[in-house]
Amino acid sequence: MTSIVYTHSDFARHVTPPGHPERAERLVAVERALAGLAVERRDCPLAVKAEVLRCHPARYVDRVRGAVPAEGWAQLDGDTFLSPGSYDAAMRAVGGICAAVDAVVTGAAKTAFVAGRPPGHHAERETAMGFCLFGTVAIGAKRALDHHGLSRAAIVDFDVHHGNGTQDLLWDEGRCLIVSSHQMPLYPGTGRADERGAHGQILNVPLRAGSGGKAMRDVYERVVFPVLKAWGPELLLISAGFDAHADDPLAGLEWQADDYRWLTDRLCDFAGGRVVSTLEGGYDLDALAASVAAHVGVLEERGR
Repeated sequence: MTSIVYTHSDFARHVTPPGHPERAERLVAVERALAGLAVERRDCPLAVKAEVLRCHPARYVDRVRGAVPAEGWAQLDGDTFLSPGSYDAAMRAVGGICAAVDAVVTGAAKTAFVAGRPPGHHAERETAMGFCLFGTVAIGAKRALDHHGLSRAAIVDFDVHHGNGTQDLLWDEGRCLIVSSHQMPLYPGTGRADERGAHGQILNVPLRAGSGGKAMRDVYERVVFPVLKAWGPELLLISAGFDAHADDPLAGLEWQADDYRWLTDRLCDFAGGRVVSTLEGGYDLDALAASVAAHVGVLEERGR
């Protein structure tokens, strides 16, 4: 058994304006983190539109594609931009997670990581926001459930921001547990503990600014892991945002790379170790590299 990393050069063609935190240089930092790890490397395929339609209506997909500029940038909201290469990059991110789900569910790999951009967990059914165009991890979960016929999947989102898009896209999906730990209050303002989903299958775990890795480990031990164990997922998907790191400029949870190592290792105890992870946030390049190295290093160890 092995661990697979999916990525593609098209991700660098999603170009954001100067000074934007979600920039192509993030993947240079990720590549630095992956150097020397004994993982298999594969290109992310372009997703077919039908995969995106698992979570988004066709009119929204067409609207995003139609907004792509011939040059420069188009702005979809206050911080979400399109450049000429953005649509293909987003479709590669979706294609990557679908390929990763296929590989892990069929036993070609035990674990997988999708090193792609733009991120996805803020994209709602018909709204691009928070740097995100399509709900990548939600689409991956739907592929596992609908294409592969799994009966129970789980998503754990440890990005510092609440995954409002994932919650919106899977609010009515009773076969998928969604867990999000996130700083609160913080963008996008959702993620209260009383937001439970149509089937009570959503667990939001708000954390205080400055609470640090110790508080995170405590709440995962007391609250999250028992829920995951009771759920018994056949596949675990991770929205792997690394912006809870102490050096990240966008938030203040004060985690360290070792916290990501610990959390990843513990999450691999579920779903028989079948784990698919996809990159979300993380905007300090050195902190991102250190955190990805810790995260994917564990996926590689547990994927052997």
